[in-house]
Amino acid sequence: MDMQEIRVKAREKMKGCHVCPQCDGKACIGEIPGFGGLRTARSFMRNIEALREYGLVMRSMVGVEEPDTSVEILGRKLALPVLVAPVGGIVLNAKVDGDPAEVEQAYDEAVTQGAMECGTLAFTGDSGAPYMYASGIQSCAKRPGIVIPTIKPREDDKIIEKAVLAERSGAFAVACDIDAATLINMRIFGRPVGPKRPESIRKVVQSISLPFIVKGIMSPEEATACADAGAKGIVVSNHGGRVLDGMAGTADVLPAIAAAVKGRLAIFVDGGVRHGEDVLKMLALGADAVLLGRPVSIAAIGGGAAGVKLALDTIRRELADAMMITGTQSLQSVPRHILHKL
Repeated sequence: MDMQEIRVKAREKMKGCHVCPQCDGKACIGEIPGFGGLRTARSFMRNIEALREYGLVMRSMVGVEEPDTSVEILGRKLALPVLVAPVGGIVLNAKVDGDPAEVEQAYDEAVTQGAMECGTLAFTGDSGAPYMYASGIQSCAKRPGIVIPTIKPREDDKIIEKAVLAERSGAFAVACDIDAATLINMRIFGRPVGPKRPESIRKVVQSISLPFIVKGIMSPEEATACADAGAKGIVVSNHGGRVLDGMAGTADVLPAIAAAVKGRLAIFVDGGVRHGEDVLKMLALGADAVLLGRPVSIAAIGGGAAGVKLALDTIRRELADAMMITGTQSLQSVPRHILHKL
């Protein structure tokens, strides 16, 4: 099985994604539910464009022959700085045929098993139907210390209730994607959610022992507020361009966020990452690790756990090549000078 085979199988199964040769949001404008971007998809497309505006600078005379792709995140050493992003509602979004609960469980099994075999971690998703969060919890119990269940921005007490369940199930950490505050998928299920204040973050942090990660941060001020409230990580994210049109790309805002909170908490970023070169760019812009969403979803649906492992192994090889040619020996501190603004 190779990536082309996986993509062919995914295209046969998925009606909510076109599995384009270049995943840039242009063929799926406004396709929500689905894997597209909201309305004009400018937010989705800006994530891609913002990364493309940086070029890597070749420094092949430095002599890096065996780059180290490992990183330490929240005390855990990972083989690569790439984690699986939380994706939920597979029947709703990917439009895969089958019993919704069974399809969701198969998806979470694929991404968590594939991530574990690659030496990394997987976020799992949440949405309006109870089985969507529950399937991630089941995978969490099977693979303790590998899964980061992600909770929609519900009422504080509901977030705490679900976070405690994750804690009891052996989760590595727990997250809340506060950027889902306007997500249409939750409204479809009659479960609208809303924005969160720093007091809510602090309340959740004080109610659980797991590291708490806040997903959906796009400004230095809110990154600082998360750090002050005790969060152990943030995800710089505009929810893949699925919650608001016309947003800045994540690579646009990442440097300022890193300048504000680097070292105080783990900085993750998603949006537009497709290859190992993109991973290195994001780390040079200040991230500690990246989350990979749509490409992993295609791999999971087209190839199961083996497909996810192959996709992650491929991006790790691409990252190692990029490190070698830019003279980057390790990822502990990626120098900004490997980037050139085009």
